[in-house]
Amino acid sequence: MTKILRKLASYYRPYMPLFLADMFFAVTGAGVTLAIPLIVRYITNEVLALGLAEAESRIFSLGILMLALVAVECFCNYFITNFGHVMGAKIEFDMRAEIFAHYQKLSFSFFNNQKVGQLLSRITSDLFDISELLHHGPEDLVISLIKIIGSFVILVQIDVRLTLVAFAFVPVMLVYAAYFNTRMKRAFKRNREKIADVNSQIEDNLSGIRVVKSFANEDIELEKFAEGNRGFLAAKKNSYYYMAGYHSGLGALTTLITIAVLIAGASMITHGQADVADLVTFLLYINTFTEPVKKLINFTEQFQNGYTGYERFMEMMAIQPDIEDRPGAAELDAVKGDISFEDVSFHYEENTETVLHHINLKVEAGDYVALVGSSGAGKSTLCNLIPRFYDVTEGAVKIDSIDVRDITLKSLRSQVGIVQQDVYLFVGTVLDNIRYGKPDASREEIIEAAKNANAHEFIMSLPDGYDTDIGQRGVKLSGGQKQRLSIARVFLKNPPILIFDEATSSLDNESEKVVQESLEKLAKNRTTFVIAHRLSTIRNARKILVLTDTGIEEEGTHQELLEKNGIYAKLYSLQFANGVTEQLH
Repeated sequence: MTKILRKLASYYRPYMPLFLADMFFAVTGAGVTLAIPLIVRYITNEVLALGLAEAESRIFSLGILMLALVAVECFCNYFITNFGHVMGAKIEFDMRAEIFAHYQKLSFSFFNNQKVGQLLSRITSDLFDISELLHHGPEDLVISLIKIIGSFVILVQIDVRLTLVAFAFVPVMLVYAAYFNTRMKRAFKRNREKIADVNSQIEDNLSGIRVVKSFANEDIELEKFAEGNRGFLAAKKNSYYYMAGYHSGLGALTTLITIAVLIAGASMITHGQADVADLVTFLLYINTFTEPVKKLINFTEQFQNGYTGYERFMEMMAIQPDIEDRPGAAELDAVKGDISFEDVSFHYEENTETVLHHINLKVEAGDYVALVGSSGAGKSTLCNLIPRFYDVTEGAVKIDSIDVRDITLKSLRSQVGIVQQDVYLFVGTVLDNIRYGKPDASREEIIEAAKNANAHEFIMSLPDGYDTDIGQRGVKLSGGQKQRLSIARVFLKNPPILIFDEATSSLDNESEKVVQESLEKLAKNRTTFVIAHRLSTIRNARKILVLTDTGIEEEGTHQELLEKNGIYAKLYSLQFANGVTEQLH
C-alpha cells in the first residue's frame, strides 16, 4: 500500500507550487476559525467588564478585526475551492492522458477480452473520484487536524474538566466510523463493478442499435439492461444502508457532545466552578472540533472511494502489452516487400487450439497472393502476423529478411496498408477520414487519393463534398462508398505492402465491381495479400493459397489449381454452379 500511495502522491509533483499554496490557505483558514471564538470569549470575559466608553471602543475594534478575519477566511475558502479543484482537474487530465496512452499500447488480444464500457468507466468515473481525493484529501486532513488539536489545546487552557467531557466522545466517533467505513469500502467497490457493467450494456446496445431495431428486439434489450440496472441498484442500496448508519450515528454523537457539555457546564456554574463565558466558548468550539472530526471521518470514506478507483487504475496500468518494441528494434525504411513465413505456428492464448501449423511461405516483392479456405482456417490470422497485431507462437515472419519482431511497431505498421470487410470510419468529415491515412496530407493529396479509389465522383455529389459530415461510423454512406473511402485512406498512406481482408464480400455486384477496380489499381507494384470469399475476384492472382486446419493444402495459379481438381476446384465449382455466385463461408 505504501508503494501505491507514493505513486499516487507523485501526481502532485508538476503542480507543487499550487499544492503548497492550497495547503497554506487551508492552514490559514483553519487558524482563523480557531481565533474567532477566542475573541468572543475575550469580549464576554474582559471587555464587558470595562467602562462603557472603553468597552464600546474595544467592541468596535474587535468587530473590525473579526470582519477582517472573516474576509481572510472567505478568501482562503475561495482559493482552496477554486484553485484546489483546478489542481485536481489537472491531475485528472494527466491521469486520463496516461491511461488513454496505455490503452493505445495494448494489443488486439487485450481488447478481445474486454468490454468497452468497463474501459470507459476506468477513464471517467474512477478518475473523477481519484482527483477528488487528491484535491480534498490533503487539505481536509490538514484542516481537520489543526482544528481538532487547536481546539483541544485552547479548551484545556480554559477548563480541563469540560474539555475531557467534550473530547470523551471523539474515540467513540472514530471507532464507530471505522466500523462503517470498512463495510462502505466493499460496497463502493461493488458499486464500481456494477456501474461498469451498466456502462458496458449501454455501449453495446447503442453500438448495435440498428441490429436491435431490425429484429424488433427492443424489449429484450430493455430486459437485459434492467437486469444490470437492478444489480447496480442492489449494490447502491447496500452502500446506502451503511452510509445511513454512518451519518445518522455521527450526527447523534455530535448532538450528545453538545448536551453533555451543556449539562456539565451548567452544573459547574451552579457550583461556582466555571463561569458563563467559558461555557459559551465551549459551546462555540464544539462545532469547531466536531465538524473536522466528521470531515476527518468523511476523508476516510473519500479515501476508500478514491483509493478503490486508484487500485482499478493501477490494475489497468500494470497490464503490460504483449506486443511491444524489442530493445534495439530497428526502423524499417526503403522496403522492397519480400515477405517470408518460416515454420510459423500460432495460437491465440495458452491452452487454446493452434490456428496455424508450421507454415512456410515465401512471397516476392510485388506479388499478388490470394488466400482461400473455410472459415477458421487461419487466413486473417496469417495476415495479422505481418503487422504484428499478434506474435507468432513458433517460427518467424520476415520482411526483406528482417524478423518483424526486430522492427519498431510504428515503422512496421507504417509500411502495411489494410482494407477490411468491416470498414471503420470515425466521426467527422469525408476529408478527416481519408486524411487518417496521412495526417499531414494536403487537400490536393487527399483529392488525388480519392480519385485513385474511384471515390471522388460520389464525394462531390454529397451535400458539402469533402466537408460532409458522415455521422457515427459513416452511417450516412453506403457499404461501397465506405469501402472506397477506406481504400482512399490506404492510397494516401501509400504503403509497399497491402492486405485486403474480404474487402468486397459484403458488397452488391455493382459496388463490388467498382471497389475491385480500385483495389487492383491500389495493388499495382505492391506486395499484396488478398483474403477472398468470392473466388471470381482472385482469378488473376499470381499465387493462390488454399488453407485448411492442417496448413497450406494447395498453392498455384487459378488455372493450375483447377487442373489439380482438388479443394480449390471443388470450392470454385460450388460457387459457380448454375452460374450463381455464392459467398464461401
